[in-house]
Amino acid sequence: MNDHRRLGRELDLFDTDPLIGSGLPFWLPNGAAVRKAIEDYVHDLERRNGYQHVNSPVLAKQELYERSGHWAHYADDMFPPMDVGGERFVLRPSLCPHHALIFKARPRSHRDLPLRLAELGGQYRSELSGVLGGLTRVRAMQLNDGHVFCALSQAAQEVNAALDLIEQAHARLGIAAARYRLSLGGDDGKYVDDPGLWERSEAILRGVLDARGLAYDEEKGEGAFYGPKIDVQIADPLGRESTLSTVQVDLYMPGRFDLSYVGPDQREHRPVMVHRSVVGALERLVAHLVEVHGGALPAWLAPVQAVVLPLCDAEMGFAQELVRQCLDEGLRAELSPPDRGTLGARIRAHRLVPYHLVVGAREVAGGLPSVRLRDGSQLGPLHIAQIVKSI
Repeated sequence: MNDHRRLGRELDLFDTDPLIGSGLPFWLPNGAAVRKAIEDYVHDLERRNGYQHVNSPVLAKQELYERSGHWAHYADDMFPPMDVGGERFVLRPSLCPHHALIFKARPRSHRDLPLRLAELGGQYRSELSGVLGGLTRVRAMQLNDGHVFCALSQAAQEVNAALDLIEQAHARLGIAAARYRLSLGGDDGKYVDDPGLWERSEAILRGVLDARGLAYDEEKGEGAFYGPKIDVQIADPLGRESTLSTVQVDLYMPGRFDLSYVGPDQREHRPVMVHRSVVGALERLVAHLVEVHGGALPAWLAPVQAVVLPLCDAEMGFAQELVRQCLDEGLRAELSPPDRGTLGARIRAHRLVPYHLVVGAREVAGGLPSVRLRDGSQLGPLHIAQIVKSI
């Protein structure tokens, strides 16, 4: 079975330590390389689709979460407050209150809308130790988050655009959605008690799903406390489901923060807040990608994209220069010297690396490595520029 915990060890992606604590994995260099590749891709995708990137603190006063509604509806999942200088600070459970304040920090006009803000930021959940595991259930996560502030008339269009981004990113990453879920509120006290608000938000999301011709399931008790959401569900090799990407329509929080913009009539209007995450939390995403691809990540995502394999010590100088050229061209490359075993043993040790650059006396004489793919196919002698283009 393609368990990301086993493959994660083979790829040297992440680890944990009791001194840091359960549910708090740390990224090793290879894992950090995979994360950076995803971050760069998503950052560029968002930028090209009209998003502006921001950064905000990972904690704030308890008062912020009382204002947002998290404290009343979500406190059981939050870490307890810290008393600092007579003030109570809380590790944030989500980024949306910070983004609401970023919107509020400047006067806004209808000409500014839709205003699309995005951030890769840390958020924290007080998960019970019994449900923690690997990268899929953690207490600290880096979330690809974003919030669109728009007029009510623009909300359906922005939900549609967010789903376009999700589908584009999933196709690029090799992710197949298990199903779409329209997650609704419930009857307990965890949800904002405003039936009219829920009906209007649900109508927008349902209308977009129907217009796109997407099959979906409606499930009560799975929505955010402030409104309904579209959840893109994924499944692991055992068929266990989890949520990766989401789109939410929020008519609640803009009122809590008294957000407004000046409309064409020169009067103040309340914006709608569309929450969306294109690829979800990076921890869960990487776990899923490792399992989906069996550890053989696409070349652009692989922690090591090319390994240089000299046959003997006589080729070490050329091999080291080859690694340097790869690094200079922006590739993630490393050297596997002859003292680490036979060529066959070294190839097996690097079975998940996409490109094997084999260097013998003939390759040194010709100035080109012999390129082998991890599936065993041979590409023959290639120039570095050709290898870079291929990757």
